[in-house]
Amino acid sequence: MPISRKKYRVNERIRAPEVRLIDSEGEQIGVVPVEQARAEAERRELDLIELAPGADPPVCRIMDYGKFRYEQEKKAKEAAKKSKGGGLKTIRVRPNTGTHDINFKLKRAIRFLEDGYHVKFNVIFRGPELRHKHLGRRQLQKFIDGCEEVAIVDSPPHMEGRQMIMILRPNSSK
Repeated sequence: MPISRKKYRVNERIRAPEVRLIDSEGEQIGVVPVEQARAEAERRELDLIELAPGADPPVCRIMDYGKFRYEQEKKAKEAAKKSKGGGLKTIRVRPNTGTHDINFKLKRAIRFLEDGYHVKFNVIFRGPELRHKHLGRRQLQKFIDGCEEVAIVDSPPHMEGRQMIMILRPNSSK
């Protein structure tokens, strides 16, 4: 399935009476009738592709359509790769989560931060645990101490309903 959704008009599908023609080497030929442009593309055994249909006259280029589509998909995939990161990852713990589990989640948080994500930490209180908010703060402080080399506190620990929430963002000095 192609990444690029943009549809290009090719060869006989181009409806404009005149087009601005660019040859396969990138040289501008000028404004020519569409029939002449099609004939030139056919003579070179290539396709006539309408690149800018909104221009006056539309811009067309002589090139291999299969190769053109391949290059467009390759560019779209590369752009998609570069756009990842910078999102928000969530890590949830309880006030009485064990040390081993905290260390495991701390390693995960450090990896997320190094990948450029913001990390949201939730300490979820249930029932009578709500009376011991200091345990939740202690859990979050462990994360702050463990991530201090790669992260900055974006939103300090605060209560939202039955959850204590904190957000760390990647340290930009790296």
